[in-house]
Amino acid sequence: MLALLASTFVTVFLAELGDKTQLAIVSISGTSNRPGAVFAGSSFALVLASLVGAAAGGSLSTLVPTNSLQLAAAAGFLIIGTRLILRSNKTAEAGGGEGESAAAPLTADSDDNGEPTAP
Repeated sequence: MLALLASTFVTVFLAELGDKTQLAIVSISGTSNRPGAVFAGSSFALVLASLVGAAAGGSLSTLVPTNSLQLAAAAGFLIIGTRLILRSNKTAEAGGGEGESAAAPLTADSDDNGEPTAP
């Protein structure tokens, strides 16, 4: 049981580092002078979301074989990853390649589209 606990902890901890949830927490904490309340609220939200996931996984495993659930999860992540890579490639091609911005730089004498404004 301890191995399962440790494996779950490490997996979730690494998955949560740098994701949009953590960025939202940093943003909320940066606009508040109560980091303890932000921690408590975000911790409770993560615990509740994990409870829903664990309950759904437990319920699904009684109806669907575990191997099929793992295969479906892997396929889902593969599809999402492929779509993100393809979207990233399209964005890079539209922007003229890596390291270049698709938008013209804004200057004090230009509008939102980078076009010069009349004096």
